[in-house]
Amino acid sequence: MPAPAASAISLIWQCLQGGGGGLSALPPPLRPRTRSEGYAIQACLPGIAGQAVVGWKIAATSRAGQEHIGVPGPLAGRILASFAHPDGAAISLAGNRMRVAEAEFGFLLDRDLPPRAATYGVDEVLAAVARLVPVIEVPDSRFEDFAHAGEAQLLADNACAGRFIVGADTGADWRGIDLCSHPVQGRVLRDGRTVLERTGSGAAVLGDPRVALAWLVNELSGLGLAAEAGQLVSTGTCFVPLPVQPGDLVSVEFGPLGQVAVRFEP
Repeated sequence: MPAPAASAISLIWQCLQGGGGGLSALPPPLRPRTRSEGYAIQACLPGIAGQAVVGWKIAATSRAGQEHIGVPGPLAGRILASFAHPDGAAISLAGNRMRVAEAEFGFLLDRDLPPRAATYGVDEVLAAVARLVPVIEVPDSRFEDFAHAGEAQLLADNACAGRFIVGADTGADWRGIDLCSHPVQGRVLRDGRTVLERTGSGAAVLGDPRVALAWLVNELSGLGLAAEAGQLVSTGTCFVPLPVQPGDLVSVEFGPLGQVAVRFEP
């Protein structure tokens, strides 16, 4: 692990654990200047955390999301084992700067898609998918002003990866569903009352979550990485993120594709 990258990821990991406060920015000697330097820092995260990578996330899959954090396109991030939770989990918002919940399509792979020179097509990538599950991401950033941290630092910050709540596979024929137009509805309940509802669809995810999945596989391939059997790919939010606070319950309905919920500790 190169010394600057090791030092940068150490600061980020301290913040991830809640012991390092927030970062205004990485110190200049450690600060990535390019997309590739940001990814190089992120790649050190599993080693310093001592955790397996159980999946991947895509951030900024809509134009609005890209404009919000000032990036020109999507970003890939790692899902570490301790940050994936089952449906209905209760998690803490302590230290979370974003305080939103996102509804996402999650693709579970059953075979490896190794790096290669040729671009992977959407159909080829879909052939490697075993199941489709509903996911809620509760993103977070280690930067106090994440909207202005810049692409390279956000990549070092694991593309704002937070907690992932993974629902069950219903067994529905997801391959026969137009995921682009498939409706997804989210609700925030506070003290047992619905205080906010939001509806979206797969069209918010790079136009189609299947396209987003292929983008992720090709992004990894360009980095010399494989999308591996058993990993989850969470493809980005289907609607404008839901603002949440401690004590809230968030429930998301994917119709025949299932539902998933998360409760935030008071």
